[in-house]
Amino acid sequence: MPKSLVVAALFLAIAGCATPPASVHTKDPASSTLQGDPTRPAQAQWIRTELYFSVGPLEGKEGVVSPARWREFLDQEVTSRFPDGFSVFDAYGQWRDHGAKEPERLATKVIVILHENTAKHDADIEAIRLAFKRITGDLSVLRLSQPAVVSF
Repeated sequence: MPKSLVVAALFLAIAGCATPPASVHTKDPASSTLQGDPTRPAQAQWIRTELYFSVGPLEGKEGVVSPARWREFLDQEVTSRFPDGFSVFDAYGQWRDHGAKEPERLATKVIVILHENTAKHDADIEAIRLAFKRITGDLSVLRLSQPAVVSF
């Protein structure tokens, strides 16, 4: 048997004995957290960002964002930037413009994104806000960002 084949066979035999990588999920039923996932480091500085989107007046007037259009927006603008996940809540909102006698009563969607505090994520959030403004013509998308303690 040639020496190179012996070396290759020895390498394959040794590699076959290696232990498989540990699962990133806990095997400990007493632990409530995900363990050992290097993409979600415990020491990272996390931010909780909430974005508030008006999807139209409650009275059913013009300007309502349809469920299909909302899903399209999520797929194209939000999921593409935060593929690891986010949450969406239905909400009721009120907004009173300067000088208005009555507030606008609005159907609202709130997106909550837990993300590391990076310039890239900040830019992604601003891109989401701008995209919605372009799509709907709204003047603003409310943003609330604050530090968060996160455990997966």
